[in-house]
Amino acid sequence: MYPYIDGFLYYLQLEKNVSPHTLDNYQRDLFQGLDFFSRLLGKPDHRLLPGDISRQHLRAFAAHLQSCGFARATVARKLATWRSFFRYLTREEVLPASPAASLSSPKIERRLPRFLFADECRVLVEAPPVDTPLGLRDRALLETLYASGMRVGELVALNLGDLDLGRAFIRVAGKGARERLLPIGACAVQALENYLEKGRPALVSAGSGEALFLNYRGRRLSARGVRKIIDKYVRQVSLNRRVSPHMLRHSFATHLLDNGADLRAVQELLGHVSLSTTQIYTHVTRERLKEVYRRAHPRA
Repeated sequence: MYPYIDGFLYYLQLEKNVSPHTLDNYQRDLFQGLDFFSRLLGKPDHRLLPGDISRQHLRAFAAHLQSCGFARATVARKLATWRSFFRYLTREEVLPASPAASLSSPKIERRLPRFLFADECRVLVEAPPVDTPLGLRDRALLETLYASGMRVGELVALNLGDLDLGRAFIRVAGKGARERLLPIGACAVQALENYLEKGRPALVSAGSGEALFLNYRGRRLSARGVRKIIDKYVRQVSLNRRVSPHMLRHSFATHLLDNGADLRAVQELLGHVSLSTTQIYTHVTRERLKEVYRRAHPRA
């Protein structure tokens, strides 16, 4: 089984261009399932074959995960990993059909994305100082995240050649190697120009390459580094709430729709394959209307 898993992960990395974090999740889910099937079938994991696993075994795996207290969303994700794995095996003609083809996942209650109000975003992105190289980097980073709605993985993967500040566009390589051009506003353009002129040159090292955002050692900034930067400024401006890089993406989409943007345009900007994924933000805007009403109306 392990050579097939290695081939699948290699396929995800090269052909699907999944992030290292996503790849780790796939591998963890597959190894967890492999351990379970090995115990269930009484067969060492290194001797298991794809054909040994049936739909009933996958259902038993799902029941086991639920009995261990995993959330429905987590169970659904792990089953989706195995569904993708078997789809790959059928495509490679290792199996004639996938045992997971008709396997249903637990129903998930979709939670509304959390977002920041526009004034909270303004306070956060303007928090970094502009008189130090790291401060200029952080201002450019936060402005870019909020101005473009890109994922944190897309942000840290940016290279210098991806910027077209003259036309106010950034080229992003998204999920599944899908490339898109994202417009950015004047504030983000100015912050990036300041960083490129006065910030990045002070951070550059022999290992910088073409990476846009660098850490203090001059290496490409990591997704974890971005989260630490956001945590730092959230504490500094006393927002009193947990803010993730993805929360700025949610805020970007919510504020666009609040100000009359077309849902289809927001879908393109976010890089969503399906419009149904973007439609969750229409519910967010309704919730925001309720929140504004509760805050403002004297008899709310």
